[in-house]
Amino acid sequence: MRKTAGLLSVLAAVAAMVVVAPSAAQAAERDPVIFVHGYKGGAWNFNDMIADFKADGWPANRLFAISYDVFQSNKTTASQLRSYVDSVRAQTGAAKVDIVAHSMGSLNSRWYLKFLGGTSYVDQWVSLGGPNHGTNLTPVCSWLITSCAEMAPDSSFLRDLNAGDETPGGVRYQTYWSSCDEFINPDSSTVLSGATNTGVGCIEHAWLLVSDPVSQKVRTLLKS
Repeated sequence: MRKTAGLLSVLAAVAAMVVVAPSAAQAAERDPVIFVHGYKGGAWNFNDMIADFKADGWPANRLFAISYDVFQSNKTTASQLRSYVDSVRAQTGAAKVDIVAHSMGSLNSRWYLKFLGGTSYVDQWVSLGGPNHGTNLTPVCSWLITSCAEMAPDSSFLRDLNAGDETPGGVRYQTYWSSCDEFINPDSSTVLSGATNTGVGCIEHAWLLVSDPVSQKVRTLLKS
C-alpha cells in the first residue's frame, strides 16, 4: 500500500509539472507588450497595469512602456514608436508586439499602424479611452499645442487617420470606452469600425489605467 501511495504521489507530481510547464512556456513566448501613454502622461501611467501583468505571469522582459514629448505632433511620435517597436523586437527576438494605448496614445499608435508599416509588426492593438474621432475639449489647448489640435474632431490629422479603413491590416483591434469619460466627448469617439468595441461602464478617463476590471479584460484579451 505504501508503494502504491508513493507511486500515486509521483504520478501526481508529474501531472502537475505537465500542467504548469506549458503555462510557463506560453508566458515566455507571449508577444512583448508596449504601453503607450496619452496627453500629458508618461510611461509611469502604466505602473499599476504592468504590475498586474507581472502578477498574472507575464515576464518583466516582455513588458515595455514608452515615453515621448506629448506636445509634438502625433506623426512625430508615431515615427518614434516605430523605432521603439523595432528596438523591442530586436531585444526580444519577437516577430510581433502587442500595443496597449491610453487616450492620445491611441492616435499616434494608429498612425504608426496605418502609415508607417506597423501592421506588419503588431499582433493586437488595444485602445483605452482613445479620442479616435476627436474630442470637443480641444479648444482649451489647440491654439498652442500641436498634438492637442490634432485631437479636434475636424482636424486634418483625424480626417487622414480615419479615411477609408479605420482598422487596417491583420491586426486584432480592441477598444474600451467609458460612458462617463470626462475628457473624451462624445464617449463614442473611441469606437472604431472593424474593431471589437467594449463599454466598461462609468469609469473616469484616468481611472481606465488603474481599474482592475479593465486590466483584467486587457490581459484576458492578450492571452487569447
